[in-house]
Amino acid sequence: MWEFLTAGGPVMFFLVLVSIAGVAYIIERGLALQWKRVIPPEVEQAVELCNSTEGAKNVERVCREHPSPLSRLLLLGKEHLDWPKQENTDAIETRARHEVMGLERGLVILEIIVGIAPLTGLVGTLHGLIALFGTLGTVGVSDNAALAKGISIALNTTLMGLIVAIPSLIAWSYYNKKVETLAVEMEALCERFLRCQYRDKITA
Repeated sequence: MWEFLTAGGPVMFFLVLVSIAGVAYIIERGLALQWKRVIPPEVEQAVELCNSTEGAKNVERVCREHPSPLSRLLLLGKEHLDWPKQENTDAIETRARHEVMGLERGLVILEIIVGIAPLTGLVGTLHGLIALFGTLGTVGVSDNAALAKGISIALNTTLMGLIVAIPSLIAWSYYNKKVETLAVEMEALCERFLRCQYRDKITA
């Protein structure tokens, strides 16, 4: 393994650092985007059971006990129930965009890794091939086995680049879809909460 890394030169070690960063962000986003951390079951249940203005107090209590992106949106909606419904909805939507940006934090790093890892691997391969054929131009081809080995070593960085990029691409695609799903669910729960509260105001 060490020979595989050292044969690739500085480019290979750069790819190793990129892979470490990629793994760190994959793990960090995996923990941050757990469903229960974004949409706590207790908060979701409180919203489902909220059928009156009295229920809003229970939602507020549960939200304060379980801080999360959804809790912050619901608390904002509860705080502004004296506003017209459309203005309250607009305020929640503005705050929701900030919450979604927080959920997407770090995904841009994975996107960058997906782009630069294969290209960096290709640069390393081209550099190795240029060095190899430059040497052959002066000493000539006397050993086909040595030539094949040199080409093989040069291709190591391309392989490493793909090894780094593929898991990052999978994680980036999965987490993007998960953020989208979480955003839709939060929107639905906030809409349910507001609809219940303003319906009671109309009937009161």
